[in-house]
Amino acid sequence: MIDEVMMLRHGRTQYNLEHRLQGQIDVPLDIVGQWQVDQTGFALASRYYWAKVNRLAEHPEAIAQPGPDAAERTDTRQFEEAPAAGRRMVVMTSDLFRAQQTAHAFADILGLPVTCDQRLRERSFGEWEGMTRAEIKAVAADDYASWKQHTGGETKHGVESRAAVGQRGADAVRALVIDSAYSDSTPTTLMLVTHGSWITATISNLLELDPDGMNALGGMRNACWCRLKVRHSVNGTPRTVRKRGRRVRRHAENLQLNQWPSGADRETGKRLLVMFERTH
Repeated sequence: MIDEVMMLRHGRTQYNLEHRLQGQIDVPLDIVGQWQVDQTGFALASRYYWAKVNRLAEHPEAIAQPGPDAAERTDTRQFEEAPAAGRRMVVMTSDLFRAQQTAHAFADILGLPVTCDQRLRERSFGEWEGMTRAEIKAVAADDYASWKQHTGGETKHGVESRAAVGQRGADAVRALVIDSAYSDSTPTTLMLVTHGSWITATISNLLELDPDGMNALGGMRNACWCRLKVRHSVNGTPRTVRKRGRRVRRHAENLQLNQWPSGADRETGKRLLVMFERTH
């Protein structure tokens, strides 16, 4: 049963650095982005090491064994009986390459398989994909201003609305949470590796916030993550994911970036962790 959902944004790309709207254009990480996701991968692998124990307990054939002359073989029961083996992690990623790179930077350390899912793709920016903000303003100043004011002018250019991407993302999360593949009694963390606009719009939908309102969530930085807790019941009564009520806490962790130029600091100077809990 999925009781926790993690959402991790991909690392920096050259388009991010140039402030281009990439949307669903398939752009790889740049060198700073690769460094970012490696640092995030190490941090998450340390925090969620139990996922490796669980994976090896379920697949003892993957546990390394010494040669025939060794005095003993590795006791696979140590993994099978470890308390850490009682929790499972499932890693899913957008099929866009930058997200796949980010997912593998984390999952490969723990030996976890990665599954691609198109439902996790970034918001489509239509005609504006590949353009800088200055280029957009030069050809569609009024619609650009409307986009920044959250009044929908961007949709004239084939841009997916914030509400539409939030609904698309929330539908995917809800479907995964109740997927029969994970409905057994094993507590499960679902790791979704995806994109900034997708994450903020999806969480806004799950929190029942207006994605175009003043209380909407802010931007998600590269290689940062959020954690959502799922409650399947309240005081023993089964409930749906869409029940009303919310509580959000935010914590910022400083990340040392002295070895990179100021451009990296602007992208990942803070790591934002959002704790989401549906209360009623």
